[in-house]
Amino acid sequence: MSDEESEGDLPLQHMFSDLPRPPTPPATFARYARTDEHHDINGLPSEVKIRLVGSHPLWGHHLWNAAIALARYLEMNQNLVQDKFVLELGAGGGLPGIVSAQIGAAKVVLTDYPDNELLENLRFNIDHNISLENRVRADVQGYIWGQSVDHLLDALPPNHGPGRAFDLIILSDLVFNHSQHDALLKSCELCLTSHTLLLESSAMDHPAPSMLVFYTHHRPHLAHRDLTFFDKARTCGWICEKVVTRKFPVSCC
Repeated sequence: MSDEESEGDLPLQHMFSDLPRPPTPPATFARYARTDEHHDINGLPSEVKIRLVGSHPLWGHHLWNAAIALARYLEMNQNLVQDKFVLELGAGGGLPGIVSAQIGAAKVVLTDYPDNELLENLRFNIDHNISLENRVRADVQGYIWGQSVDHLLDALPPNHGPGRAFDLIILSDLVFNHSQHDALLKSCELCLTSHTLLLESSAMDHPAPSMLVFYTHHRPHLAHRDLTFFDKARTCGWICEKVVTRKFPVSCC
């Protein structure tokens, strides 16, 4: 018997022995179906098949309704992304970013928390939804909101010039994370060519740079705190406008 056991203390491996845990659930798949005019006319596949991690503390195992609405919105307003540099923050399964690449974005950088499982899943979705010849349009980067954006900007084509930055940033269902509002705004300001944020259905020809923010009030009693994101953006000098789609509120700053 060891000295520590004789003194009544259990070795660490006994004190903190692992309890049996169920295996990680398998990945699931969600399908985003295009309307006829969006795939027949443009020659796009009729659906986007998104793989979702089986379980994840950062919600990467869900395809949120706001991501579906954002993808649809981009298809209906393709001028927002065509020939543009697009950044998706908190991409999850990456549906809006993948749709952006499919409909003609010059470059899309999809980001999520630098967790290998999340990032590998994003790469899988790119590989299985974007043709080989167009895959150069999409890139995956790990990123923590509010941190340096140098590696995100470095992912853009070098011929964009020394002051290269993104034309459009897309966010879906992120503003419910109230503690991260300041970090999100900081990242967006660092990544855009100018911090002007617009979204209005009657002004779809507005020039980049801009940010599209699609959101659902997952906790209705905290909806006012979701909206403080836009109050903070206005305080920082962003122009914010709101569009209400048939199902989801959409805002830009």
